[in-house]
Amino acid sequence: MSADVAETFERLFDKNNTTAYKALQALQKMSGQSDCVYPYMDQLCEMLDSGNSYIRTRGLVLIACNAKWDRDYKVDEVIDLYLRHITDCKPITARQCIKLLPTIAKYKPELKEDIVSALRKADLSIYADSMQPLVYQDLQRALKEIGKL
Repeated sequence: MSADVAETFERLFDKNNTTAYKALQALQKMSGQSDCVYPYMDQLCEMLDSGNSYIRTRGLVLIACNAKWDRDYKVDEVIDLYLRHITDCKPITARQCIKLLPTIAKYKPELKEDIVSALRKADLSIYADSMQPLVYQDLQRALKEIGKL
């Protein structure tokens, strides 16, 4: 199993976005079933600093998927960096980040206040007028979901 995870993880960085996206989907599925992807948390956290928005997004997704397995407080260590992506320079990445925050809040209740605070402080004026309402709706939906936890 671990060789399979390692190979799939390598494909996350494939130049072909279709290949990388399929790897992301496979790793998401694996993360839902066991902690087999959790040993890669350090690399996932490093992905948040990538200059490539696709790689940042994949890191955001897989960190959230592995929050429930986080026995070493890796999510807690990178939460500030993670939350900066609420206003990522790419609105698509920001929207993904925002949609994932209720998952993190669910499995890491000690981070709920930080998450809510960051969502409330987010300055969405950096986005084009066409994107602002979409990001705002995502933000409101995330706050509502987190409020129910």
